[in-house]
Amino acid sequence: MKSVEEHRRIGAQTHEGWEIVKLGDIVERFIGGGTPSTSDQSYWDGRIAWMTSAHITARLVAAGQRYITERGLAESATNIVPKGNLLVSTRVGIGKVAVNLVDIAISQDLTGVLINKDRANTDYVYWCLTSASRKLRSLAQGSTIKGILKENLANLSLPLPRLAEQRRIAEILGTVDGAIEKVDKAIEKAQRLKRGIMRQLLTKGIGHKKSKISEIGKIPAEWEVKPLCDAVGSNETRIVAGPFGSNLKVEDYRDEGVPIVRLQNIDEGRFVVKDMKYISRQKAKELSYHSFVNGDIVLAKLGDPIGKTCIIPDSFEDGIVVADVVRIRVDEGVVDKKYIMYALNSFHVSNQLNRGTIGTTRPRVNLGQVRNLLIPLPSLPEQRRIAEILEANDGLIEVQKVKRDELVRIKKGLMNDLLTGQRRVKV
Repeated sequence: MKSVEEHRRIGAQTHEGWEIVKLGDIVERFIGGGTPSTSDQSYWDGRIAWMTSAHITARLVAAGQRYITERGLAESATNIVPKGNLLVSTRVGIGKVAVNLVDIAISQDLTGVLINKDRANTDYVYWCLTSASRKLRSLAQGSTIKGILKENLANLSLPLPRLAEQRRIAEILGTVDGAIEKVDKAIEKAQRLKRGIMRQLLTKGIGHKKSKISEIGKIPAEWEVKPLCDAVGSNETRIVAGPFGSNLKVEDYRDEGVPIVRLQNIDEGRFVVKDMKYISRQKAKELSYHSFVNGDIVLAKLGDPIGKTCIIPDSFEDGIVVADVVRIRVDEGVVDKKYIMYALNSFHVSNQLNRGTIGTTRPRVNLGQVRNLLIPLPSLPEQRRIAEILEANDGLIEVQKVKRDELVRIKKGLMNDLLTGQRRVKV
């Protein structure tokens, strides 16, 4: 199978009007950046937009991360990139690219790329660089802080059709990207609504008139508060963590066999069936204490946010959790597992987890802290009703997430086809 780079080269050689160029051939100049001293307040809180690579979170940058003064601009290494050009992360967060919609000063993590508009379309070059993010990362040099030298950035090869075709390709990809952004906003809105509903349900319940102040805050007067280990059932094997790293190594992973659940498989209320790994049945027997079955709850001991929790879907009969995952098996005659999952994802529990994290670089919680998390407990029928309401809201969010996944798949395919010339556009 040919690589994307090979497709680009072949496409540029075989398609009429296409050529392979160096980025430097279509750039008027590269602009470096810097950071005004943060200890001199006279440099900051001015009217000039300024940003670092951390501010690149989407295709377009429409405002500054912070703002600097004329003095901050004059007395530091920062420079302004005129609007309508490219911002490329060449130091921290290497490979991120954006188009600036406003004049903006940049930090040393970024390089401004001023496109020659007579030769290339800025948005088209954005898509080329975005698709070449892996190549950009491979250009990084250095031991402590890696970076891309300007001469290496300038030598990056890009496929270049005629200007009209560039514009049309950029327009198509921009349309799909815009659709993804709309779905993202819909998901964000639905998640805000869910958080509001969850807060309402877990502080006021359903149909209660009296409340009380508990160890975790305001809850209905009829509710209890219990540690998780007591809430889910008395058997201590109901809450277990994965094996120590030395007992389950990457070398044990297989392409098929018994599934293992890792951090990347856990989202808030959603099991992510992606990049699954497996181990042999024999290895799973050795680690049976750390096993799960479908319907179990799994919780992430680290990540952002810490404590993300979901339920193992019915499509997985059994498996093993890794060291940074906690498996929780509830007594369904006592509590509703979906309610427990929602309670673990609630503000009640996130506040407890944030107070109890260990470590600074990769904050985490331990098994003892998870066992002792305080859970608000209504009656079992009310637990089920609360879970039903929140699950209905999750269904709406899931529809949007599936739609987003499909749009991302379409965009990825279009980028590969359009930027290699495998699919031509009419202009």
